[in-house]
Amino acid sequence: MDITLNIDETTCIRCGHCAAVCPSQIFTQAGPREAVGTRNIQTCIACGHCVAACPTASVIHSAFPETTVHSVDRNAMPAPEQVMLLIKARRSNRAFAREPVPREKLEQIVEAAHRAPTASNMQQVSFTVVTDPEKLRQITLITLDIFGGVLRKLENPLLKPLLRRMLPGVYHYLPVFRRLIDEQAKGNDLILRGATAVLFIHTPSASRFGHADANLAYENGSLMAESLGISQFYTGFICSAIEQDHRNRFKELLGIEGKIQAGMALGIPAFRFPNYIDKKPAEATWL
Repeated sequence: MDITLNIDETTCIRCGHCAAVCPSQIFTQAGPREAVGTRNIQTCIACGHCVAACPTASVIHSAFPETTVHSVDRNAMPAPEQVMLLIKARRSNRAFAREPVPREKLEQIVEAAHRAPTASNMQQVSFTVVTDPEKLRQITLITLDIFGGVLRKLENPLLKPLLRRMLPGVYHYLPVFRRLIDEQAKGNDLILRGATAVLFIHTPSASRFGHADANLAYENGSLMAESLGISQFYTGFICSAIEQDHRNRFKELLGIEGKIQAGMALGIPAFRFPNYIDKKPAEATWL
């Protein structure tokens, strides 16, 4: 990206905020209230910290024209107690109503997820929202077919003695896989649980921090869903199946390039939880 970056000296108040927040140390200032300069502009990662920190709109950045910069009304922010209540109230609710999640609410969830930070501000996280009932059905069937293949391999009498030594923890899930497959045969989908939408979060395969970036995005989206009254849960079974999907059936079904890093099942709640429950005390070390 070719970036131009300048300081409007006629409006700059030399507060030094831009120099203090720039992760690439592009801004220079010899001392308090000294003139602000720039260096090594080619190292800019276009994070926007400088533009967001400037109180007088004196940082002129080609990646952030005036229409992309918005003032923050701190008085409109939720109180810490409200944020904490939202966090405490969020649960993985798998009891869904049949009605679909409105498109505008799904868009808000995606926007919240997109707003999450990414390593080096690479912004390589992409989103695929699945609402088509047949595709949702196929997601479940592919997941269970992969689990069925894992079951057959783990129960193979020739492989079992070796695999038990190599993968002892996996055998703990054998009853779970059998139950999921048996319930599906009875018409009970325990993979998506009646969710009417699934949000897949994916990154380029070569992205070094793709998993971390995607799961930061997931948390943003999950909290936005809770605030909108939309139930959600992490699609752990599907993500596990994706790791075993050597034929890339999920990618072909969904038209996704790169690596699927996380997934969120979404739906209108059949009911809302009236209570939140305390967790075990946090194990925190203070040094």
